[in-house]
Amino acid sequence: MTRRLAQVAQKVGVSEATVSRVLNGKPGVSDATRQAVLSALDVLGYERPTQLRGERARLVGLVLPELQNPIFPAFAEVVGGALAQQGLTPVLCTQTKGGVSEADYVELLLQQQVSGVVFAGGLYAQADAPHDHYKVLADRKIPVVLINAAIAHLGFPCVSCDDSVAVEQAWRHLVSLGHERIGLVLGPSDHMPSQRKLTAARALAEASGAAIPDEWVARAMFSLEGGQAAAMRLLDQGVTGFICASDPLALGAVRAARRRGLSVPEDVSVVGYDDSAFMNCTEPPLTTVRQPIEAMGRAAVELLSVQIGGRTVPSDELLFEPELVVRGSTAQPPRSASR
Repeated sequence: MTRRLAQVAQKVGVSEATVSRVLNGKPGVSDATRQAVLSALDVLGYERPTQLRGERARLVGLVLPELQNPIFPAFAEVVGGALAQQGLTPVLCTQTKGGVSEADYVELLLQQQVSGVVFAGGLYAQADAPHDHYKVLADRKIPVVLINAAIAHLGFPCVSCDDSVAVEQAWRHLVSLGHERIGLVLGPSDHMPSQRKLTAARALAEASGAAIPDEWVARAMFSLEGGQAAAMRLLDQGVTGFICASDPLALGAVRAARRRGLSVPEDVSVVGYDDSAFMNCTEPPLTTVRQPIEAMGRAAVELLSVQIGGRTVPSDELLFEPELVVRGSTAQPPRSASR
């Protein structure tokens, strides 16, 4: 008990006597200090006293699939900063291969009596993935916000970048350069944002009197290696313009072209998606479709804080407009390829 008092006191910057007064429900402690002590208990993994367990912590779970893709640390920075401005403390939960699963993190967050959870790029976007842990959150009426497209019927508010508009911007850019053999490097077939991108691309092709053969669509895990393997298959089909579902996939496509002795953009043009950190520093700098991370992250926190405050929000999807950022990885195709 003495060790726990000392740790909590040190974390909050108050005396052990103050911590003791909070834990025993004694007067003489401000609301701000009381909340800080309770949050410190949660962060340090100590159970709250029985009489204080009915009150949710000022903690919010931020669940991410990984940190290797720079887009997720970017979202974490925006969401974490916006939560802090609301007096909420983010608890970062990052999945690793063979490590703690998304469902395990949800269970841990529930044990900490979090006030809410923000998911970015989670299993909610995959139709064939397990979703029981989302039902647990809904049944317990825990405020939840999802970032980027989710499968139907989960019932949570969602903040998304418009995948259809993103593909349209990339498609029209490549067409304007003269590309006719445009392929797509997408995520798994059950991945909702990838499904939307493919639907949009096929509609654009059909409107122009063309089509996208199945051979011009390659699926991959969201990694540089996955993008490279998928792009190799498209290069075998004579594709000259690549629309990729993430920046790491696009960098994989650039690597695939080079392994074939091709130049980017002289022989092959590549468009990414996200405009994550350092894409202007690659060689060549990557043409990509930028997600409005700042606006999306702040909107997600606003939706969450409204729910935490006891008000309801529509379980609609807020769509944000992306922006094409043209850099050095796109150019006119070789003459022989455009004929």
